[in-house]
Amino acid sequence: MSEESAVTPQQPLGSGFGHGSTALDVVSGVDLHGKTAIVTGGYSGLGLETVRALVSAGADVTVPARRLEHARAVLEEAGLGGVETAQLDLADQASVKDFAAAFLAGHGALDILINNAAIMASPEHRVGPGWESQFATNHLGHYALANLLWPALEESGNARVVSLSSTGHKLSPIRFDDVNFDQGYDKWKAYGQAKTANALFAVELDRLGQSAGVRAFAVHPGGIMTELQRHLPKEEMVAAGWMDAEGNLREGFKTPEQGAATSVWAATSPQLEGKGGVYCEDCDIARPTDPASPLARYQGVDAHAVDRNAARKLWELSATMTGVDAFA
Repeated sequence: MSEESAVTPQQPLGSGFGHGSTALDVVSGVDLHGKTAIVTGGYSGLGLETVRALVSAGADVTVPARRLEHARAVLEEAGLGGVETAQLDLADQASVKDFAAAFLAGHGALDILINNAAIMASPEHRVGPGWESQFATNHLGHYALANLLWPALEESGNARVVSLSSTGHKLSPIRFDDVNFDQGYDKWKAYGQAKTANALFAVELDRLGQSAGVRAFAVHPGGIMTELQRHLPKEEMVAAGWMDAEGNLREGFKTPEQGAATSVWAATSPQLEGKGGVYCEDCDIARPTDPASPLARYQGVDAHAVDRNAARKLWELSATMTGVDAFA
């Protein structure tokens, strides 16, 4: 495979939306009545605003949650009490299988799957057979979920799967020789690897699924202050330049409503018909990272996160680790 064709084509469309657009903006005029959606982590931060926008357009939404009663209370308080909820712990493969089986038993087609839930820069923790928790939760949990839900996605005939990545992908490619950080843990590199995995997952799922009408997209939502930062002390966020000593966020941070916009755009926009396997930001397909730009750390997608060969290799590794592969 030539170097040029080894990565996905990252060419903005000129969508008409941008950094300041909200989830409700991008879904305006979109009719999702009769459509079924799942949004992991759909009861806080970006996930909650994603659910709100999809429901406003008429979709029937299911929110899987590890803290089920908490999720129901939050959704009720947000005026979304009609949203279906179900138990799911993405770090527990048995829980993922149970959720998927129950969903398939109770529903027909699945039109939208938004893999939104995540943990970030968490202390070292092992789950399952010794897996590093950020890779296991952010990637392997969603990998297994999408594969187990494949019959419902295929039945849609026109489904979209949205995988939330971030500029964190720039912190690390996939460490194929040590994905579980057995040789020494670094919370930011572990997060970076997991976000690269989220992007590569979309690349390979799109390749495998498009003949069945299933397209996949990776999304960088932008910088937003949500529960995702719960593991970070304020001092670390100040040192990173995210906020000043008084807690004021730096210019460029988004509200949760703005942060949810790119996910909702990728899941619903008619501009993306016939497209897929690309990394999106600010409600458009992102450009490749410009290494010479002073904003290279925050804009664009690095080649290692849209590399088709790495995407296939990661899929094979994920299938081996989880024992799940809808395309085997």
